[in-house]
Amino acid sequence: MTKRTIVFIHGLWLHASSWQPWIEYFRQHGYPTLNPGWPGDSLTVAETKERFRLIANHGVKEIADSYASIIATLNEPPILIGHSFGGLIAQILLSRGIAAAGIAIDPAPMKGIWQLPFSALRSAWPVLSNPFNLKKAVSLTFKQFRYAFGNAIPENEARAIYDKWAIPSPARPLFQAATASFFGSETKVDTHNVARGPLLITGGEKDHIVPAILSSAAAKKYKPSVITDYKLFENRGHSLALDHGW
Repeated sequence: MTKRTIVFIHGLWLHASSWQPWIEYFRQHGYPTLNPGWPGDSLTVAETKERFRLIANHGVKEIADSYASIIATLNEPPILIGHSFGGLIAQILLSRGIAAAGIAIDPAPMKGIWQLPFSALRSAWPVLSNPFNLKKAVSLTFKQFRYAFGNAIPENEARAIYDKWAIPSPARPLFQAATASFFGSETKVDTHNVARGPLLITGGEKDHIVPAILSSAAAKKYKPSVITDYKLFENRGHSLALDHGW
């Protein structure tokens, strides 16, 4: 029996190739896999860094639509696995009814989640502190990446992840998430769609950029009549999808 395709969706500041360990694991278990990049991403980390201007100014809807166009080429609705902003995009696509199931790993907050923990603001501040970043592609320094992603792992491991997979990312999605409570609908998820497939949302106890209060709040947005589970990983940070414990 042919298994469903898994589509992996990366988040801000990580290249699509960061899913490679997951891809190898699931292919060994018979799952076809796809790990498309965001609009403007190049095939490699090095090329993406060199051509960073192509990444700039892409918003959440455009990114979600790019994945939807890929899903439309498949023979059947896939399983979606997304991390960070990829987790938000996975929820958007699942709520459209074009996927069989979804996993949102430490997802960026959808419209309607009002909590703003200090660590999340500090993690996003390198982008949000300058409104002129809106249409730009922005990189994190290692110090910033260490705080946002790698605070729960040894520094040398955080450095290895940063050197191997970190890329510039469009600033627009962060601004859209930050202002969603006041205006804009690009980060809105149809949590009332009772026909959508099952969803698992995860959180990391020590996550700085998407603290567990945000991922837990996302799970509570859904109607209880549709399968929505939440799993908190203790002592794990935002790097939990790609560090030694993934």
